[in-house]
Amino acid sequence: MPELPEVEVVRRGLERWVAGRTVTEVEVLHPRAVRRHPAGGEDFAARLKGQRFEVARRRGKYLWVPLAETGTSVLGHLGMSGQLLVQPEGAPDEKHLRIRIRFDDSAGTELRFVDQRTFGGLSLHDQTPAGTDGLPDVIAHIARDPLDPVFDDAAFQSALRLRRTTIKRALLDQSLISGVGNIYADEALWRSKLHYDRPTASLTRPRSAELLGHVRDVMNAALVAGGTSFDSLYVNVNGESGYFDRSLDAYGREDEPCHRCGTPMRRRAWMNRSSYFCPRCQRPPRTTA
Repeated sequence: MPELPEVEVVRRGLERWVAGRTVTEVEVLHPRAVRRHPAGGEDFAARLKGQRFEVARRRGKYLWVPLAETGTSVLGHLGMSGQLLVQPEGAPDEKHLRIRIRFDDSAGTELRFVDQRTFGGLSLHDQTPAGTDGLPDVIAHIARDPLDPVFDDAAFQSALRLRRTTIKRALLDQSLISGVGNIYADEALWRSKLHYDRPTASLTRPRSAELLGHVRDVMNAALVAGGTSFDSLYVNVNGESGYFDRSLDAYGREDEPCHRCGTPMRRRAWMNRSSYFCPRCQRPPRTTA
């Protein structure tokens, strides 16, 4: 599933190509693409027609586009395979095209939502008050992400120590810190030399600060590379793949030598996912061992 860097790459593309444009026509080509809009596809299309898009915004793995002067936003979630593409009008339809949005200007492009597995989708939601960043109401519980300028490091570190859980579970808890998924959690933990099952209560404040720094570093590096793309599903609005997968130190590197000590990397099943780690650099806590 796309994580913060991949979603931010898409958000930047929407800011460049869609902000300020007014919708003239919406086609909903698959009902599952608007399943989070309870009134259905016809209502979604009718309510969106004539609305002007403002600058796209993001919180963690979610992005939304406020509609000018309406108090509502188009919320987008990419799911496992969702793509928001800016395509020339008249370009051949993608095989898994789900929603098409046309505009009233002469730019000659339209916005398309493409989703092979139909786990993602678009929906319309009321915004929370301005003091809460105008979040769509359904994601108001999502915590700020580590690249947010007002992310509270001290509050995160305190909350981390109070949680009765393990460090990777905490990193993936979107109510504690948003935007971190399996890939970047493994990368940050490898850089920090921390095992994924290390209890959060055992982390000192300096160690948790170090971990947070590595989370930021790996996400910023991924942003520069356009995100991580293991296949053609994760692309920016122009259909281009990111290349951070070439720089991964942990994720997907089972049996390959650790870039730090040369020990073969290991993979373990974890919460219906996989965790990749170095058994020498990231020693497990005694209870796990």
